Parts: sequence; C-alpha cells; structure tokens
Amino acid sequence: MRVSCLQENLAKGLSIVGRAVSTRSTLPVLGNILLEAKDNQLRLAATNLEIGINCWIGAMVEDEGAITVPARLLADFINNLPPERIDMELSVRTQTLSLRCARYTATIKGIDASQFPFVARAQADEDEGGSMADVIDGVTIPLEAANLRKMIDQVVYAASTDESRPTLTGVEVRFRSNELRMAATDGYRLSVRSVIFDEAIGPNEEIMVVVPAKSLGELARIAADADDEEPVKVIVAQSRNQILFQIPGNKDEARGSFQWVELSSQLIDGRFPDYNGIIPKSRDTRTVVDTAELLKAVRVAFLFARENNNIIRLTVMPDGKNGADDNKGQLRLTATSMEMGDSVNDIDAQIDGGEIEISFNAKYLIDVLSQVDQPQVVLDTTQSTRPGALRPVGVGEDEYLHVIMPMHPNR
Repeated sequence: MRVSCLQENLAKGLSIVGRAVSTRSTLPVLGNILLEAKDNQLRLAATNLEIGINCWIGAMVEDEGAITVPARLLADFINNLPPERIDMELSVRTQTLSLRCARYTATIKGIDASQFPFVARAQADEDEGGSMADVIDGVTIPLEAANLRKMIDQVVYAASTDESRPTLTGVEVRFRSNELRMAATDGYRLSVRSVIFDEAIGPNEEIMVVVPAKSLGELARIAADADDEEPVKVIVAQSRNQILFQIPGNKDEARGSFQWVELSSQLIDGRFPDYNGIIPKSRDTRTVVDTAELLKAVRVAFLFARENNNIIRLTVMPDGKNGADDNKGQLRLTATSMEMGDSVNDIDAQIDGGEIEISFNAKYLIDVLSQVDQPQVVLDTTQSTRPGALRPVGVGEDEYLHVIMPMHPNR
C-alpha cells in the first residue's frame, strides 16, 4: 500500500472514527483503526462491536492495500503534524506503516487487516472479505441533515445512562410515511420531538426501533460537518437488528473534510415504555417566560442547588393587581444550600391560572432550555406533585414536548 493525503483530511477522518474505537476490549485489534487505500480514496474504519464507523477521505493511491494501526498513537501523531501532504507506505512482510510529512517521519507497527472485524456498510465490493452478506440492506429513508441533527439534540439528553435499564438508554425512533418521531426518557423526564414532512419519506406502515442514545449522539456530531444540500440516508434493517446512517461530506472543501461517512449501530432489543400515559392531558396554570432569562436564572440558582440535590423551587405568582384578565406576573426561582447560602431570582412572566409552587431538578431544566431556539417557552402545571410540561411558544405539543417530574425537597 502506497497512498498520500492531506494532513487536515486525515486528522478529520481520525477524529470521526476514533470515537468508535474500543478502549476496554480483550481483542487488541479493536483498539486499532483500519486504513484501506482503494479507488483514490482512503477508508478509515473503527468499531467496538456495538457501533461501527466508516469514513472516506480523498487520497492519491499508488498501490492498494490495508492495515490496522493503534488508534491513539496514530491520531496523536497526525494531529501534531504540519498541514502538509502525508505519504504512507505499508511493508506487508513486517506489517509496518511508514509515514512521512514534511520533515517528520515515523513507523508504526500494525495488525493485519484480515483480523479486523467487518464494519457494516451500505454497499461493498464483491471481492471484499466480508462479502455482500455483511452489507446492510433494508428500508432506506432520506432525511435532511440539519433537521435530523436538531431533533437528536432535543431528545438524546433525556435518555438514561443506567445500563441496568438498557431500553431507557436508547431513543425510540418511529418512521411512518411523512412523519419522523423521536422520544427519550430516563424515568424522571421525557422529551418527544416529531417532524411532519411535505412528502412521504418512508413506508406507509410504521417502523419503530430503539437506537442507543450514544449512537445518535455520534451521528449528530458527524452531521455537524455534513453537506446540508444532500440528505442523510437512514437504512433500517430490523432483520439484522441494525441501523445505518450514510452522511455526505462537503466534497468541495479541499482541507479538513471527508467525502462521506457510514455509521452503523446495533439496535436495542426490548419494548420502549408507553410514555403517553405520563404526558399531562390538562393544565391549571400556564406560565410563559423569556427563554434566555429563564435559562440564566436557572443557571444562577443551580450554583446553590448543587449542594441540595439540584433542587430549585419555582413559584408562579400572578399579579392580579390590574384585574382578572391581566396575565402579568412573576416567576420566582429559589435555591437553598445549608452550607453556602441561598438564591432568589425573579423574572417577568405571563400567567394564565392560579399560584403554584413546584420544585424541579435544575440540571434537567438547563438541559431542555439549552435546546430551545424560540424566544419564549411555556410551562404548563397542575399540582406541585404532578409533572410539568415545557415547550417552545409557537411550537405545537405534537411537535416538541418536554415533560419533567417534580422533586420533593426535604422539609
């Protein structure tokens, strides 16, 4: 193998696939990254057997070939090189990769590429070791990269990190005709986001899968550099219990770009809980506040709430001075720390309903408010012991809704 590429492109590719490298595996080859030079492209691949990432970057290939090399050493070395051309040559006999960039040279010992697990792909050459049986084939759904990335950001943080409840560590993804819906919950909060498209994007019959939140998080990270003019292709292969995302790169950018990426992930077995039962069906008090003001007030209160299980108390106070039809009022945020002191912050609010006092986890509020683009947010409440519902003003409840369970401060 003899291949040349730009340092910025190789560094970009390594940053993409490096997140799929296994760090605690008994198989040494899973700590490596596969480099395959073919058809004037350099393919980088990594997998931890749960998630796999293929990334193609532009390259000049003189001799085709493949090798796996230690991921951390290669990435650290490439990131410290000047932005010049990198020449790589493989010695098949010793399985050693020689690298040269400007006045820097190195040799890295690797493991034969034949020992690297096959990373699922949307297409492959028939002469590859994995054969066409390892290619994901299923229902293909095109999605706009920017919309997909925003949807993921607005739900993925609500997924659980508790591995003892594996289903809750995933995000329920539903495809049906012209609708895409995502939902995530950790038992204390629920985030639901859906998009209705102008035309059909999927089959008429509903497809429902549970995708690991970590996989969707990686997808959102990669999609931030995607070509927004081309769709992200989603291939659902339920028979293989896998999902694959094909992300187009910005090919017009000569430096620091990739041509395209394929991210494959195992799906989570198990039935996602029916979350419709915890969504409030009514409200007694509706509070509308400025999103930025509320986020700032919560962050200030959080400084004191950290010493008290992140509990902050929200007191909705209608003004009532100018008649019953006047919706003006205040929202007071109170946080108390026995050792540090307390914080009381007031912000203006439009209130429809009576006074209510309810406590929430400040970190949960920060998570959801950080993902709201609209200038105002509405909080619907019923009782201090019942869940509250947050959503951006101007966005319907069937588009974006966040439900958060109340906390009960120590008396």
